[in-house]
Formats: sequence, structure tokens, C-alpha cells
Amino acid sequence: MKETKTAVATAETRAALHEMMAAFEAFKAENDARLTAIEAGRHDPLRDATLARIDAALDSAQTKAERALAAVQRPARGGDETKSAAERTPRAEAFGRYLRTGLETGLELKGVAEDLTTTGGGWIAPPEVEHSITLHIRHSSPMRDICAVQTVSSAIYRKVFSIQGAASGWAAETAPRLETTPPMLTNLDVPCFDLYAVPAASQQLLNDALVDIEAWLALECEDAFALQETQAFINGTGVTQPKGLLNAPTAADSATLPWGTLGYIPSLAAGAISTLDPIMDLTYAPRVQFRPNARFILNKKTTAQLRKIKDTIGDYIWQPPTVAGGPATLVGYPITEVETMPDPAANSFSIAFGDFSKGYLIVDRAGINVLRDPYLSKPNVLFYTTKRVGGAVQISDAIKLMKFAVS
Repeated sequence: MKETKTAVATAETRAALHEMMAAFEAFKAENDARLTAIEAGRHDPLRDATLARIDAALDSAQTKAERALAAVQRPARGGDETKSAAERTPRAEAFGRYLRTGLETGLELKGVAEDLTTTGGGWIAPPEVEHSITLHIRHSSPMRDICAVQTVSSAIYRKVFSIQGAASGWAAETAPRLETTPPMLTNLDVPCFDLYAVPAASQQLLNDALVDIEAWLALECEDAFALQETQAFINGTGVTQPKGLLNAPTAADSATLPWGTLGYIPSLAAGAISTLDPIMDLTYAPRVQFRPNARFILNKKTTAQLRKIKDTIGDYIWQPPTVAGGPATLVGYPITEVETMPDPAANSFSIAFGDFSKGYLIVDRAGINVLRDPYLSKPNVLFYTTKRVGGAVQISDAIKLMKFAVS
């Protein structure tokens, strides 16, 4: 099972968690009063507006808690993930000089085949710098935190799956053994595509010896790469970008879905969800081996609808985290909020549930390319930073979707 770590409790994370819990208690009280008034035939639009304001405050408190957690988890500049000056390799030192001054001495001695890229020019960052950039992205991309990640050295990653096992049977001790049907195999090819960012630095920043320029580059690329990746891992077309989760073939869930097809459960309402039943159907849709590590992914607008739903004994099915760094839960399963998931709408797939560490594969091609350009935006220096990333559904049985539709 994929480990879910909790953050070290700081004064800020504790305060944010307390604010979120208080907002949720206010939300429950107001929603209970709203439901009681509706049952008595006294629907009050002002109460709806009050509930919406409390819901917005709850979202704000949750965002504040997530930011406090990110601040605790994010690697600091010059932190343990980077080596001290005495421990840095000659290649890393040469790469740092290249970023600051453009001098390529020490890089070119390693050979064109290793350092200089064949398309677009530029130099491949040394492993320690690549690790720093990747580490920052991992802390910003929710999909990287829950999905399988594979690093490769080629442009396409190929994985072989058995979609039908070998046949077997029973036989008496001396009876003949008939020939059985062989297993059926299929290939999953995941190509890697170029993802780029262009951070800019002033010459004054580059001249400042106290600035860790490699760490600065990692921080500058973090948000740009993470935003584009998260969008692609959900909605990517598979053309010039990874193939997103929601671009896999879909069909009403059944035991006989073709390999690679994601099954869906209807929400029983057009563009909305208001009852517990479809949520429970969704949690039992994946095969039993994928449920222990399962979780929900959805965005905040979908969360707003789910917060109002109660179970059969009157408890709310959405619950805030109980410890700093812990996830909010839905019917006991953790939630990962991914803002690129669709908003609730007619026929939208706004909720996904399953074991994403088995169901979705992210492929990183080793190597991050940096091209220094001091000419295009003088007096600033541009750094064209490129990495290659792919993604695709790998085990469709591990993930199920909810379609916001009657059927």
C-alpha cells in the first residue's frame, strides 16, 4: 500500500486545521437547519446564501491548511536534497558556471553525446540538479503523489500485460492432460513528450554568489511544470502531451469491459449528485485487490456537493482531516483534490475512484535540458528548460469513474 505521510505539526498547520474544523462544524449546523426547514416546507433562499458563504470559508480554510502543509514539506533552497559545495561533482560545478556565465568549460569535456542535446541545443542538467527539479515538481503535482512513476532512458516506454491468463483444468492421476489455451498478451506504449518552461533571471541575481542558482531554477520551473502536467494527466489528448485519465475509453461498468476501458457508475441525477447510493456503488466497483489503497480524486466544486450528503445514520460522508497533513475523506477513503478534474455538469466524469498507483502510469525520460539565452530579453537571461514526460492508463480495472448523469 502506498504510504500516506503526515506533516510535522507546526503552529501554522495546527491553526489552519483548527480553522477548518470550526468551519465544518458551522457548515453542518447551517446545513442541518436548512434541511429541517425544507422538510417543513419552509425553504429560505437566505439560508442557502449563508450556507454558500460558510462553504466558501471552509474551502478557504482547507486551502490555507494545504499551503501550510506544502510549506512544511517543500524542500528548502540549499536543503538536504542538494549537496554542499565541497561535495558537488565537477560536472555540477561546471553546470552552475554555465547557468551564471554561459561558460561551457567542463561540460564540453564530457563529450557531445552525453551533455549536448541533438535538438535545440542546450546542456543536460547533471543528476543532482535534475533530482532537485523533479523533487520540487513532485511536491506540487497531486497526480505524481498518487500515481506510479517510471523513469526511462528511451523516448517510448513499453510494458507488457497479460489480459487473459493461461487456461487450466483438473485431471485424474493417470488421465491425459489436454492442451490449454495460451495467455493473451498486449503492449502498452507510453511515449514521452516535451514539456518546457522559460524562467528569466536578472544579471544581478546571477552575480550574487549567495544564491543557489540550481535551486532557483528548480523553484522557477516547479509551478509551470506541475500545472501543465496535472492538466495533461487528467485531460491530455495523447498528441504532443500525455494521454490523460479521462481520455481513455469509457463504458457503463460491467465485469466484461475490454482491456483499457474505464467503467463508470451514474450519479442518478443529471449534472449533480445528492444521494449516498452512487458513491457506495462507486467504492465497490474496482476489484477487491485495488480497494485497500483506493482514493477519490475530484475538484472543489464537486466537493461542495458531496459535503451536503449524509449517510443512513445522519453522519456527513465528507470529513475534514483529523491530523496535520492528513487528507479529507469521503465515506472513509482519502480524497486528493485535483483542480483539473471537470466541474459537475451533464455527463461529466467529475469523480474518479481507485488505486491510482496501479491504474495510471507517469513516465519520465531521464535528463532535463537547459538552454541559456542572454540575447532575446536583454538585460535578463532566459533559461529554456525542457523535460520529457508521458502518461497513460495502465490497469483500467483499478480505476472507476462517476458519470454525472441519470444512467
